[in-house]
Amino acid sequence: MKIVVVGGVAAGMSAAARARRLSEKAEIVVLERSRYVSFANCGLPYHIGGTIRDRGDLLLHTPQTLAETLNLDVRTGHEVTAIHREERFIDVKELATGQSYRETYERLVLCPGANPIRPDIPGVRHPRILVLRNIEDMDAIKTVVDAGAKTAVVIGGGYIGIEVAENLRRRDLQVSLVEMQDQIMPPFDPEMARDLQYHLEYHGVRLHLGSPAIEFVDQGGRVGVTLGTNERLIADLVVLGVGVRPDVQLAQAAGLNLGPRGGIAVNDRMQTSDPLIYAAGDAVEVIDAVTGEPSLVPLAGPGNRQGRVAADNIFGRLSRYGRTQGTAVLKVFEMTGGGTGANEKTLRRLNRPFRKIYVHPSGHASYYPGTAPMQLKLLFTPQDGRLLGAQVVGYDGVDKRVDVLATAIRAGMTVYDLEHLELAYAPPYGAARDPVNMAGFVAANLLRGDIELWYAEDYPAIADDAVIIDVRSALEYDAWHIPDAINIPLGELRGRLDELPRLQPLLLYCRVGFRSYLAYRVLVQSGFKQVKWLAGGSKTFCSHHRTPLCTGRPGVPFVPHAEERMAEQAVTACAA
Repeated sequence: MKIVVVGGVAAGMSAAARARRLSEKAEIVVLERSRYVSFANCGLPYHIGGTIRDRGDLLLHTPQTLAETLNLDVRTGHEVTAIHREERFIDVKELATGQSYRETYERLVLCPGANPIRPDIPGVRHPRILVLRNIEDMDAIKTVVDAGAKTAVVIGGGYIGIEVAENLRRRDLQVSLVEMQDQIMPPFDPEMARDLQYHLEYHGVRLHLGSPAIEFVDQGGRVGVTLGTNERLIADLVVLGVGVRPDVQLAQAAGLNLGPRGGIAVNDRMQTSDPLIYAAGDAVEVIDAVTGEPSLVPLAGPGNRQGRVAADNIFGRLSRYGRTQGTAVLKVFEMTGGGTGANEKTLRRLNRPFRKIYVHPSGHASYYPGTAPMQLKLLFTPQDGRLLGAQVVGYDGVDKRVDVLATAIRAGMTVYDLEHLELAYAPPYGAARDPVNMAGFVAANLLRGDIELWYAEDYPAIADDAVIIDVRSALEYDAWHIPDAINIPLGELRGRLDELPRLQPLLLYCRVGFRSYLAYRVLVQSGFKQVKWLAGGSKTFCSHHRTPLCTGRPGVPFVPHAEERMAEQAVTACAA
C-alpha cells in the first residue's frame, strides 16, 4: 500500500510513524512545505527567550533520521497544490526549484495544520510585524531580538501571545501586550485569568485590554501601533498572536466536506467525506466532549492521537477518536494556568445549568518549602454533580490537578467521586487531602445543602439588603475590607451572636473561605436562617474587584488550622 501524508509535524508524523509500525511493506511518503519536519513547535518561544539555548534541540528528527529509523520518504520544501481524487494522485511543487510533479496514492492523510491569522489592519505587512508558527518564524523573531531590539508589542493575549510576551521580557525588552477582549486568556473565565494578568503586570508586561490594534505605520523602520483608544505605541518588533485558522484550502478545492466551524469534516475514524482520504490535526473539526458542539482545538496532544487513529484505520484496525475536551496548560513566569472541559462563559452561552465552587489550597504540604495557594474553579451539573469543567491557576502543582480533573471529566465522574479519589501524597508533592479532594468536598457540600454560597460577581447588588460580615482578624480587616463590612473575627463570633440581625441576610467572607465556612456552620446551628459565605473568599473577590492585596506576587500558603496567622503574614508582605 502507498500512503502519502501531507504535513510533517505533530499529526502528520504521528500518522506516518504509526503506519510504519503497522506495516513494514507499505510505501510511505511525507510531504512538508516548510524546510523542517517533526519539530517542537510548542518550544519555539522558549528558544527566543533563551531558556532552550540550542536551536537543534527543537529539531526532533530530520528526513535523514526518519529514513534511517522508520524507512520514511520525507521531503521538505515540497508543497501539495492539488488533489485529484478520481485519479488518486496529487500535484506537488518543489519550492527550491519551482518544478512540479505528480505523486500517486492509495491512501492520503491530510495534516496541513493551521495558519496564523494576520488581521486585515492597515500596515499589517510591515517587515517588523511577524508571526510565530514554525522554525522560520522563530528564526526571524530571534534575529530581530538578537540585533538589539528594545521594545516589542505583542498582539493577542492567548497562549501564543503570552508565551511570546514572557520570553521577550526575559530578553529584557519592554513589552506591551494588546488584547481586544477585556481579559487575557479568552479560554479562561475572566476571574481565573485575572491572577495571571496581575502576575504579568508584576513582571513588567504592559497590558492594553479591551482595545484592538487598528493601524500599523512605519516609524523610521520601527512600527507605530495605533489602538482603538487612539493610544500610539512604538516598537522595534510586533508579534501577532491573535490565533490560527485551519488550513483547509487544499481540502476545499478537492471538494471535501467542511464542518460548521470551517475545519475539515471527519468521522471518528478520521476519514473525510472521501473514504480514501483521512485528515488529522489542527485542520480538522472535532466534537467537544462536554457540550457536544463542533469545535476547533489546535493542540498537539489531540493531533498526535488523531494521526495514530488515522493510521490504524488505514490498516483495518478499528480505532476511534473520541471527543476533545481541550485540556491545556500555560506557563506565565512563575505561575501556571490550566483548564479542561467547558468554561462558565460557554455554559452560559448554551444555557446549560451548572453550579460552581472555588478553593485555594496549596500546591503541596504547606509546611514544606516552596508552595503557595492556587485558585481552583470547578463547574458541575446541579442534578448529579457530574463534572463539566475546571480551571486552575497557581504556582506549583497546577498541571497535576488539571490532569486529574481532565481524567475525571473523561471518565464521567461526579464531585462525589472527587471526594474519594486516592491520590499520591508526600509533603514535597501534595497534601493528605489533595486540592482535588478539597474541591470535591466543597462541591458535594453545596449539592447536599450543607452550605450556601454567594459570589463575588454579584457584589455590590447582593449587599443592598444584607449585612456583610468579615470573619478575618482585625489586622486583615484594617489592611483592606469589603466596604461596609463589619468585622467579627471567627474566634469572637460565638460570643457576639446577639449583635447580628436575624431577619436580614448575612454574607460572610474571609481570605479563602475556610473561616467563613466555620462561621457559617456556627450561625446556621444557632438558628440563623439567611446565611451565605463568599465562594473563594477575598482571594476570588480580588479576581473580580481588584484590591490592594492583589499584587501578582506569590503568596504565603493556606493552612486550614492556622489560616489567620498565615493570612496576616500575607498582609505584612503586601505592606512591605
